[in-house]
Amino acid sequence: MSIQVQGVVSTAKGEAVQLTTITVPDPGPGEALVRIQACGVCHTDLHYREGGISDHFPFLLGHEASGTVEAVGEGVTGVGPGDFVILNWRAVCGQCRACLRGEPWYCFDTHNAAAAMTLADGRKLSPALGIGAFAEQTLVHAGQCTKVDPAAEPAVAGLLGCGVMAGLGAALNTAPVRRGQSVAVIGCGGVGLAAINGAAIAGAGRIIAIDMNGTKLNLAKHFGATDVINARDGDPVAQVMELTKGGVHHSFEAIGLKQTAEQAFRMLNRGGTANIIGMIPLGTKIELDGFAFLGERRIQGSLMGSNRFPVDMPRLVDFYMSGKLKLDDMISRRIKLADINGAFEELKRGEIARSVIQFDA
Repeated sequence: MSIQVQGVVSTAKGEAVQLTTITVPDPGPGEALVRIQACGVCHTDLHYREGGISDHFPFLLGHEASGTVEAVGEGVTGVGPGDFVILNWRAVCGQCRACLRGEPWYCFDTHNAAAAMTLADGRKLSPALGIGAFAEQTLVHAGQCTKVDPAAEPAVAGLLGCGVMAGLGAALNTAPVRRGQSVAVIGCGGVGLAAINGAAIAGAGRIIAIDMNGTKLNLAKHFGATDVINARDGDPVAQVMELTKGGVHHSFEAIGLKQTAEQAFRMLNRGGTANIIGMIPLGTKIELDGFAFLGERRIQGSLMGSNRFPVDMPRLVDFYMSGKLKLDDMISRRIKLADINGAFEELKRGEIARSVIQFDA
């Protein structure tokens, strides 16, 4: 039998989102109903609201979440009622050529829940990244649930499902950063801070944090930055070149802008790699100096930190529990579901690292 819960819905491009009643169906075969405990407010949700990802309105926003499994459908064996889980944006097939070669983040046949959540008038909702976690309960494919240590605080665990995995995974998996190498991270929001933390865990010799917000730069030092550059003080590329006497081994762009993606490439030393984590708007072209490629400089994207969720999530929870991941300090505000529009405005202004919706707040 379906249930009715409160959820945050984006009904039209660029308009304020609404807290409204939605209908969530019972889990079908291979599906799980999850009661959300905490969900981070991520730039990706803002991109959905602004129409930057698709025009399949109305969207049920939210995806960076943790919660407890309430019920499962037929054939589900990996998780069960009462399990504490982190939600993943898609369930991989395990059978395609990407999965079989051990690269599930490239899976060609991913799954989300088949049954649709709806508004009170019957309109089908498009869940953000196949999750839709700005809701008291949501329906996902069971393969999107990764069971982790229930001792982890829900607000912290939820961050692992998107922003932290994207940043930390880019440093540890996509790049990967090796001991003693030099790193620059452009953008010190939640994703950038996670990349800094990941580079520190990897043993980078120098980690340069770049932002225009002094508070974020101070926070970056706590996450492992050895140097900070305020881009308001001048060309960050020139400053990186001066600090390193020739450029970095790895740069990480964690904003999603044409200008900063180009800067990430320009601050590389010979043989260096620019890793683009930020979501650059669809159709945006970036311009690079072709001659620079003769120095074996590279530029590449990072798809959710090249993650293997069933392996990475428990590992990252262990990192957090042992003090290696400094996730508590990434949470700038803990808010209620009704506060989401204000959180989006703070996100647009670049004032905070992460707001987290707590469903017991």
